[in-house]
Amino acid sequence: MSDLFLTSDPGCPSGLAPPETSLASDFSAFVRQKDGLNTITLSVRGTKCGGCLSKIERTLKALYGVQYARMNLSNGKLSITWVSPSDANQIAESVRALGYGVSAFSEDKTAQSVKSEERGLLISMGVAAFALANIMLLSVSVWGGHGEMGEDTRQALHAISGLIAFPVLGFSGRHFFKSAFTALRHGHANMDVPISLALVLAFGVSIWETATGGAHAYFDASVMLLFFLLIGRFLDARLRRQAHAAAHDLAALQNRSVQRQRSGGLIEAVRADAIAQGDIILLAAGERAVVDLKITDGVSGIDESLVTGESLPRIIGRGETLYAGSLNLDHPLQGQALGSTSDSLLSEIGAMLEAGEQKKARYRQIADKAVALYVPFVHATAALAFLAWLSLGASIHQAVLVAVSTLIITCPCALALAAPVAQVVAAGQLFRHGIYLRSGDALERLAEVDHLVLDKTGTLTLGTPALISEHGDELYLAAQLARASRHPLSRALVLAAGPGPVAERTTEHAGLGLEGYIDGKWFRLGAADWVGAPESEAIGGPSLWFAGEGTPPTHFRFEDQLHTDAAQSLEALKQLGLDIEILSGDRRDAVAQVARRLSIQDWRATVTPKGKAARLETLHEAGKHVLMVGDGLNDAGALALAHASLAPGGAMDISQSASDAVYAGGLSSIKTVLSVSKRTKSVMLQNFGLAAAYNCIAVPIAVTGHVTPLIAAIAMSASSLIVTLNALRLNRRGSE
Repeated sequence: MSDLFLTSDPGCPSGLAPPETSLASDFSAFVRQKDGLNTITLSVRGTKCGGCLSKIERTLKALYGVQYARMNLSNGKLSITWVSPSDANQIAESVRALGYGVSAFSEDKTAQSVKSEERGLLISMGVAAFALANIMLLSVSVWGGHGEMGEDTRQALHAISGLIAFPVLGFSGRHFFKSAFTALRHGHANMDVPISLALVLAFGVSIWETATGGAHAYFDASVMLLFFLLIGRFLDARLRRQAHAAAHDLAALQNRSVQRQRSGGLIEAVRADAIAQGDIILLAAGERAVVDLKITDGVSGIDESLVTGESLPRIIGRGETLYAGSLNLDHPLQGQALGSTSDSLLSEIGAMLEAGEQKKARYRQIADKAVALYVPFVHATAALAFLAWLSLGASIHQAVLVAVSTLIITCPCALALAAPVAQVVAAGQLFRHGIYLRSGDALERLAEVDHLVLDKTGTLTLGTPALISEHGDELYLAAQLARASRHPLSRALVLAAGPGPVAERTTEHAGLGLEGYIDGKWFRLGAADWVGAPESEAIGGPSLWFAGEGTPPTHFRFEDQLHTDAAQSLEALKQLGLDIEILSGDRRDAVAQVARRLSIQDWRATVTPKGKAARLETLHEAGKHVLMVGDGLNDAGALALAHASLAPGGAMDISQSASDAVYAGGLSSIKTVLSVSKRTKSVMLQNFGLAAAYNCIAVPIAVTGHVTPLIAAIAMSASSLIVTLNALRLNRRGSE
């Protein structure tokens, strides 16, 4: 790992938007105590890269008594667990000493802060654009009247330009000035330091030229430079903003009222977070469990597709465990809470989501790597140019002009635009293909993918069973019973039969099936042994049996239908060299059938959410860059932990939030995403190469004094335009 991530210097190692430090406050009121351990959750501002995360966690773990320290880069959440003698104020001060702002964690305030930062950049960019337009009008007049315009008129126009530029630099340039000041105050430099120097020196030289009656002023150059830099910073902020609402969506599943039975038999409605271990909970038909329960009374069908990926309902009864997130389909259930909402399976998935965000936060982007090399180069070049001209006998004024020109021409504007512009163009192209990209850095990770892990239910298949056998009149008779049930197989039977009547006096028996009367005759629809099918005919797999008075047992077979483009899309992905495997929580026979139909040799069934996370960790340790594709709650943890992840448009909100991109089309979208990401990474590398080539040509010219600050600003802007035009080439090519 780079020394950038191992440094102990204060502030953000990447140099991206260091924070304003917070005033001291007492954090002891926010401490929670349990089993002799102290826990606190803090909000940290100014963290922008994996280096920040590593530095904070490493510093806190070095404190005596600290047992656990985890940082979530996406929302600034820092969780610490410790024992005495350390205290909350000492811990907060340790983080603040690194150059970051610290406060008690508030998720709502954090979200507002992120939105406010992006809005502030947009407003600043608009102000800079307006000022640039007006200053350029005045500058064109000066250029056009060269040799004819009187000195007083020229100075007046320069002064007006300065009056426009001054408040704009203060307002729109504050994003760079604050960052540079904080970095310098904590003893290190970032990319905003040369940017700030270029802006200030260009403006200062222009003031001097205007005051002394000089022929040239560079207010237009300074504002133009500021405008282009703000474009890059805004694009970067928009794509860096990780709108990971997965944890919030997961909490929403638990944020509801629950029917709790008190000791005297009284039923009361309570908040889910008020449930404690041992409480008796009543779960009505159609209600979703919010805590893990041990069933004490009742029998019902349970839809666990969101939790385990199981495509068919499971019959559950006394003594069995019902996991949070499961949906009760048929009959009321009573169960004993195995813990609070924080101890449920949903909370475990939430922990995996957070761990996944932390893992992705440690990923170093190309731009972060470039920062470490570029900043010292800019500083050294400008300083050496200034000293060299002084040593050659030049005046301080002339040496400063050369240094300013060097700073402007080497200003990392093209570097700041290289990645964001390519990411924005790629995001637009993906959007036109029905793919919504949720983060810019995902493109770099997607370009590295070499192993594909697929969920089955809802990803490879439609998630709903379909009838694959027909039996004439028996089908329409059986449908009369099936219309009285919500069971997925019953609904599939009704869909195949079409509209029709409902059997009389129909009764549904949980785990068995339905019985009723059709034209005065008694019939049953359900399990083979209950209907009376011969044991030799009772085969496994999704099926229903139908029998009655004068009607022998009839077997209806079902299967989960594949997406229409599944086979073709996976074959195309195999040709790209990807290893493909299925990781599903569904039954072994169901997964085996799908794997056989799609010619996938590597598959695993009945895998729990923890099991999926463990499998991804195994692949990671083997050096694989895994792309995970899934749609259910049970996939959310794996989606977050994978190197890159996709979710279909019909997936749960939690799964979409945990993924890097969401696609609305079929599985062919996977190839589109991978193709676009590879081309985007190539374009980003080209842009960095163009920026480097530009500096190799422009810097010697600037150092030798052959350009003015204005020419330097134009050259800098030209390099930014070249980088932008190169990124726009992505639009000329469709997906491969």
